[in-house]
Amino acid sequence: MTDMWSSTKSAINRRSFLKNGLTAATIASTGVGLLANGTAALAQEGPEERGGRLTRGDAALLRFAAAVEILETDFWVQYNELAGVQDGEEQSGSGNAAYTDALAKLDSDMAQYIHDNTDDEFTHQNFLNAYLASKGADTVSLERFRTLPGSKATGSSGKLRLTNLMQLTLDTSWWTRYRIGDRNPDLDPKFTFPQAIPTLAVGEHTAIPRTDADTNDPNFLQAIANTAGFHMPTIEQGGNSLYPAMAQRATSVEVLRILISIGPTETMHFQTWQDKAGNAPPLTAVDPVTKVSVTFPDLNSSPFGGETFQTNLIMPEPCPFLSRKLPRCSVIRPTETRGAAMAVANFLTSMGLFKGQSGAFFALLHDLAEDADEARRGGRRN
Repeated sequence: MTDMWSSTKSAINRRSFLKNGLTAATIASTGVGLLANGTAALAQEGPEERGGRLTRGDAALLRFAAAVEILETDFWVQYNELAGVQDGEEQSGSGNAAYTDALAKLDSDMAQYIHDNTDDEFTHQNFLNAYLASKGADTVSLERFRTLPGSKATGSSGKLRLTNLMQLTLDTSWWTRYRIGDRNPDLDPKFTFPQAIPTLAVGEHTAIPRTDADTNDPNFLQAIANTAGFHMPTIEQGGNSLYPAMAQRATSVEVLRILISIGPTETMHFQTWQDKAGNAPPLTAVDPVTKVSVTFPDLNSSPFGGETFQTNLIMPEPCPFLSRKLPRCSVIRPTETRGAAMAVANFLTSMGLFKGQSGAFFALLHDLAEDADEARRGGRRN
């Protein structure tokens, strides 16, 4: 991962262009100039964005959040096209009955929840960019990177995507992280939390039907739906931690308010989706295309089971927080602020969500994360 970031950044570095005084048009011609309002403003000296209404750090925090929300919106749209409520509110897709039925095995309300989660992400990305613009700060657009092919199954709009839901490798250790009461990744960074679904952490798995052929075998189709059922909370627990981690760096009380107001909605999403993931029917299936096998165990039975794995335990177990000298507390974890944005960028990349994206995309994502991690309360930098 470090090598990838280094190679892409050495080839295309947004901030090096700005420091060299190149115009926004020149940057755009390279495929990297994706900040919507006068990108050259970032080269100015001093702690404030253009117009002086946000510190550079606060603007960087909100830009990274906006970029993540744009990416979230992209893959939720893909889920909604195939399995969300088709009410015309989201103007793409027409639904895939077989996939929708398979997801309904996890919960009969999955279609409604998918629709509502998609709507939430649209509001987040739109609000964050509008707020940045209202303060005279640069906004974020990733449209240049909308190049990835999506599902060709019935119900998909067939539009090009920013994200890839068809080659995922999922870390499901969040399942045990929130259920183990004597560990906290902020205090135990070297502790390895067990995977809920170990086979999802190996190989590449699709969370949506790639073509109608994927809907022919009910067992494999259910495995796809189960994969989606675990991908959804895997993503949302990342936002669950990102917002409080970034909020610790905000200077403006209003920016702090934004971060601590959007963050809890990510927590609501996470709690909803982890509850549904626990209903995934136990099964084993082999992908007929890739030959990769996946097994979804009964998490309430041996060798799983017990309080650590029980599926209706969806509220965080109290754990050590800040210091082991203090009583355990039920908290979001992790919330360590150092390197939080880069950790999210690496996390999303390692799950395969961006397979097929360009080096310019990774360079920009890296730069946005780095800027956010350099933000300091009061506008100071280390």
